[in-house]
Amino acid sequence: MYLEKLQLINFKNYGEARLDFSSKINVLVGKNGSGKTNLLDAIHYLSLTRSAFTSSDNFSIRQGEDFFTVKGSFKRERDQRDITCSIQAGSKKTFREGVNDYQKLSEHIGKYPVVLIAPDDTELVKEGSEERRKFFDSIISQLDRVYLEALIRYNQALKQRNSLLKMFADTSSFDAIALESYDRVLVQAGTVLFDTRKRFIHEFLPVFRQFYQFIVADEQADLEYRTELLKTGFEAGLNANRQRDLYLQRTSFGVHRDDYQFTLGTGDLKRLGSQGQQKSFIIALKLAQFEIIKRDKGFKPILLLDDIFDKLDDFRIARLLELIRHDELGQLFITDARPDRTAALLRSVDVPATVFYVKNGTISESPEFS
Repeated sequence: MYLEKLQLINFKNYGEARLDFSSKINVLVGKNGSGKTNLLDAIHYLSLTRSAFTSSDNFSIRQGEDFFTVKGSFKRERDQRDITCSIQAGSKKTFREGVNDYQKLSEHIGKYPVVLIAPDDTELVKEGSEERRKFFDSIISQLDRVYLEALIRYNQALKQRNSLLKMFADTSSFDAIALESYDRVLVQAGTVLFDTRKRFIHEFLPVFRQFYQFIVADEQADLEYRTELLKTGFEAGLNANRQRDLYLQRTSFGVHRDDYQFTLGTGDLKRLGSQGQQKSFIIALKLAQFEIIKRDKGFKPILLLDDIFDKLDDFRIARLLELIRHDELGQLFITDARPDRTAALLRSVDVPATVFYVKNGTISESPEFS
């Protein structure tokens, strides 16, 4: 699968843009702030129905406008599909495949997968458990529709249960029947999430270890799924923590508190790993994500590399280039502020690329580096 065409209207710093891409390597070069990463984000929208970098769709609307449209044409063998995402300020997001609007955005997730490697990925190591849950939830949701639907139900019920707990505190009241109605949803949906996460990490772990060994041959890295449900049943845990929840005005037990522990050797990666080791760990995670999706879908996801040549040392770049040279990564989008560096790196492995020069929201294409 690859993205053949991309059209933007009022998206971030682009008034209007039309691009035709190579099915192999596409390099976006330009100064920082010129709009290179915005192009990657447009591709991310077409895959996952949301931005990779902003929390609100309104932040993706060009300044002074009240809507944006992103349209892409995806091709796989002889099949071509047009995907359109439109946002009107203050209105519901619309997503369309061909001429048919999706009734639910979740119906689209997983059809046109992408994997993004970006500088902010270090948050997976440095930040709290929420970032790690989001990462693995995003992978599993692209593979398992049942999981995605359960995740949506769980998060909705969790939000409603927390609101109910707060209302109890504000009004000095209590309604056991209302609380238990949300508990049932949390138990049903949460059990699906728990069981699927256990199975997934069992499949993911050996793939991750393989890629980490490929990047850093003489180190042992590991990851572990950590959850309260390994010790306590879901319903029992909710019941045991009810008084605590009433006091805290939030739900203190459940799979929304799960974490994934990253280790290097016998120590915690966050505390003991160097910056280089943390970057190697993250790249291995993302390459494992790529491989797991490829195995499940039967085709390679699109890989987006945002400014990573500026963040990696020569050794780690060389390992990535080896994968590119052997055409292991499918369609690839690379951003870089230094075209000379990217040109030299790709020439070192004798790999051609289509180059797009980006300047203040305008784009010019070249069949090669100039």
